[in-house]
Amino acid sequence: MTARSDQIPAREGLTPPDEPPHGAPSATRKRMGLWDRIRLLLLFSVAWLIIVWAAMADNPLLPFVDAARIQAVDSQWLLWLAGAELLRQIHFLVSERSAPYHRFWSQRVFGGTERALRRRFSDWTRFRLARLLKWLAFIVLFALVAGQILETSPVLAIFQAPALLYDALPFILQLAFAFFFVAFQFIGLFWLLTRGGVDTYYPDDITTRFSDVWGQDHVVARIKENIVFLENPDEIEAKGGYVPSGLLLWGPPGTGKTLMAEAVAGETGKPYVFVDPGAFTNMFMGVGILKVKSVFRKLRKLALRYGGVIVFFDEADALGNRGTLAQVGPGGQRGFGAYHPAGCHGVSYLSDDTRWLLAKESMRAHAEPAEAPRNRFVMGGMAGGGGGMGTLQALLTELSGLKKPRGIINRVGRRILGMRPKPPPKYRILVMMATNMPEALDEALLRPGRIDRIYRVGYPSKAGRVRTYEGYLAKVSHELEPEQIDKLATITPYATGATIKDLVNEALIIAIRDGREIITWKDVMRAKQLKDLGPPEDVEYIERERHAVAVHEACHAVVAFRTRRHMEIDIATIEKGSDYLGMVASIPPEDQFTRWRSEFEADILVSLASLAGERMFFDGDSSSGVSGDLESATAVASFMEGYWGMGSTISSYSTARRLEVGSPGGGRGGPQKGESTESVLRRALADRIEDQLAELLGKAEAILTENRAAVLAVAHALETHKTLTGDDVEAIIDRRPGITLDGTAYADPQFVTQLEEYHAAAAGAHRGHTGITLALPAGHRERDPETDTAAATPTHQGEPRIPER
Repeated sequence: MTARSDQIPAREGLTPPDEPPHGAPSATRKRMGLWDRIRLLLLFSVAWLIIVWAAMADNPLLPFVDAARIQAVDSQWLLWLAGAELLRQIHFLVSERSAPYHRFWSQRVFGGTERALRRRFSDWTRFRLARLLKWLAFIVLFALVAGQILETSPVLAIFQAPALLYDALPFILQLAFAFFFVAFQFIGLFWLLTRGGVDTYYPDDITTRFSDVWGQDHVVARIKENIVFLENPDEIEAKGGYVPSGLLLWGPPGTGKTLMAEAVAGETGKPYVFVDPGAFTNMFMGVGILKVKSVFRKLRKLALRYGGVIVFFDEADALGNRGTLAQVGPGGQRGFGAYHPAGCHGVSYLSDDTRWLLAKESMRAHAEPAEAPRNRFVMGGMAGGGGGMGTLQALLTELSGLKKPRGIINRVGRRILGMRPKPPPKYRILVMMATNMPEALDEALLRPGRIDRIYRVGYPSKAGRVRTYEGYLAKVSHELEPEQIDKLATITPYATGATIKDLVNEALIIAIRDGREIITWKDVMRAKQLKDLGPPEDVEYIERERHAVAVHEACHAVVAFRTRRHMEIDIATIEKGSDYLGMVASIPPEDQFTRWRSEFEADILVSLASLAGERMFFDGDSSSGVSGDLESATAVASFMEGYWGMGSTISSYSTARRLEVGSPGGGRGGPQKGESTESVLRRALADRIEDQLAELLGKAEAILTENRAAVLAVAHALETHKTLTGDDVEAIIDRRPGITLDGTAYADPQFVTQLEEYHAAAAGAHRGHTGITLALPAGHRERDPETDTAAATPTHQGEPRIPER
């Protein structure tokens, strides 16, 4: 069957929402809006009133009623036009409510004309012709009204209109000047407020390259992919894809996020725009929005001029305060540590319903448990008693990718001429953001299409730290061997590029202060102690308290050395700091991502060593300085029992508390009458924690009893030197030569006897609150790094002591 020649060709594509489906004409005419129905009537009414007003202006004595009666006769053509328009609208109103009436006029009367027009002209041509006819009708109406007012022919009135406009030009200019003067004040004020906070660097201004970024090779490798797309976008767009234009770097401070952004700009040779985090913080509403618009206007110009541009938003969390990225683990930790205890993703293998239930229950939780301990295990012994939402929304709009055509002539002029504006060019803009608070970013900002790739820039691995140390040490003169650099990377597990640079610089300052230009291992260790502990307070202990603090820290050190294999001693000191009297700090010797029950038990043993040691060495007495150690031990034991499944039960305390299902491992039956479930849960958990701590306290006492001589030896070394490195402590306990100290002196039975006698005198002074009658034994030897021989330390401690009062 062949189609008839007068059929309307079928249109392709989807039907607009306000039109019926193709080939299915509507039963009635589409209802018109109120403005579409009355706009021509209003136009004719205004034109007639203008004529009446002109007549009254020519004859001031003529009242409005008489002028309207006269013009009703003289300008009746306007009234006839208004009447015709009124009849047309009545026709449309009936056609909107009567299907037969609408079919008669649309198919039988005007159907042939409509089909002929569709065959001869396209939709776009018909639209332009209709718009031209409307403009001609408006010009004719204007000419008729002007001729009526000027009492001349319509043609002459059109030519006289510019002269009338010229006569009124001074008054119009005065009004325009007043308007623009007032507007310019506000425009100038807001323009000045939008300046600042945005720095532009051109290709020759940046010399940073990827070779300058150390310790983050895996992130740099992924960032290089974005550079390929920025330099050659057609490679992916030709295959139907799109170029990733957003990049987020998140991680702890000092890991090199800003340096990576500079390296991207340096490698690509594109302009680099740095947006200060405080640029969008303003005292007036709306200034941040204008600044966002100004920034992206500049970016588009630079992108067209240089073929691409890179913009970097530092501290992007200042732009919004909603959203979640970082996972929060037990204890409310939001840690960035590269070696944070990791485990199986506990919801990835669950069904959707189960995950939804768990999410709902977690949102019902009213409180979070205390923060879990960090990997850096510090025994603090002897403690003494943004941008508004409008700014964010403007940024989201700019990042969405919807751009309007460029140029006023392109947007307005071409439309006036009935032409489609030229589409906007493809702006090659790579948006990079950095933050150390990813959980504060809005979720809409992180969606694909705005921020396409999210990379975590965490603490560098040991290999990365070694490379970073080598890079910064290569810029100075030093004597460090590769083995020492490897050791330095091991004892600084959480060092970032910024902290490593600062440590090397501090070591250089120490060497220069000592009159040298070459950094030695001793300079590095002194710099590390200064950065880790800060400058010690200028205080002196009385002798019996100094000995008690030394014994306290020696117990930590010995138990840590004997029981802990997952960490090694970093430093031990009895120099008083801002919030401690002494401390033993331990670090992981290798990159570790999981933690085990045996490791946590060893941590508790080290914490309880202070209480067990004080009771053993001071006849059952103990100080308030163990409070911090007991707090650490209790926290670890609580997590082991209630969260990590490392205690006598395997159920989760937090879940049982939320669901009120009873007490995990707390015996049979629920709460008694008048007793809350919460109290039962807490009592049962507290009992299990106390039992575990009591058992581990007994183990700590046994270890100290077996290593009594080692405790006194380390305490003697602490009293002598105040601060020891981990190598020093190990050399003393093993009674062997160390790197800086010689521990063989503690293998002498006679010297060990002297240490026991001195401790007995110190314990007696402790009980009687008197001075120690014996001098601190001498004989500890310090290694000479030049001759590698042992030299006796000064024996000023051997002088007679005057008993304290």
